[in-house]
Amino acid sequence: MKQWYEELFENYGIKYDKESFTQGTIGECDLFEKEIEYNKATRILDIGCGTGRHSIELAKRGYAVVGIDLSESLLKHAKEKASEQNLHIVFQEHDARNLPFLHEFKLIIMICEGAFPLMETDEMNFQILQNAANALLPKGKLILTTLNGLFPLFHSVKDFLDSKTKEGNAKCDSLSFDLMTFREHSTIYIEDDLGNKKELQCNERYYVPSEITWLLKTLNFKTVDIYGAKLGAFSRNDKLSAEDFEMLIIAEKQ
Repeated sequence: MKQWYEELFENYGIKYDKESFTQGTIGECDLFEKEIEYNKATRILDIGCGTGRHSIELAKRGYAVVGIDLSESLLKHAKEKASEQNLHIVFQEHDARNLPFLHEFKLIIMICEGAFPLMETDEMNFQILQNAANALLPKGKLILTTLNGLFPLFHSVKDFLDSKTKEGNAKCDSLSFDLMTFREHSTIYIEDDLGNKKELQCNERYYVPSEITWLLKTLNFKTVDIYGAKLGAFSRNDKLSAEDFEMLIIAEKQ
């Protein structure tokens, strides 16, 4: 049986690119470049690359990128977009819980809840971080965004998501947040690129900064810096607060 995140992204590439949360690509890639000091020799792995928006932008800027995703249909859309722009990007279908890479990349990005933290258990989410750590070279960097566990303690997640939803986007309903597990359970209604309507039961894990720090330190990251994630404007100047729906993590391996 398919998990909700597999169902969600099936035949959803065109609609996905129109979602409000996918509109910040250029500003986000600006930070990635800055973090690797604009070194074009840097090989980059994009985990949960989706329709390839970050991979494509980074390839345009001259970087060698490998984009991986679980969704065959999103990867198909990514390959079509790259080919239209004559870009050579390696797109591969992989499950982030089981990656073949070992000490290959100087930078790994995992943005917009790409794989982590969508898994159904904490152990699976940890496995994704472990595989990212394994794929990094020494002194390599992992940059990811994830759901900020401080946000639901002070705000209604449903009100926040409703305020960001535009016509044609996925709509969220009957949302609950479990304080014991820091998991959000919700029903999402979408219409895919083929016009099929779907109702999905979603389950996402929110993390607090101390958890992320502990998990990454366990995996031999020597520095773990956490900031607020502002759409299209990732920056080390944004101190994380309970007002941030997502947090930006920049971690450097030993």
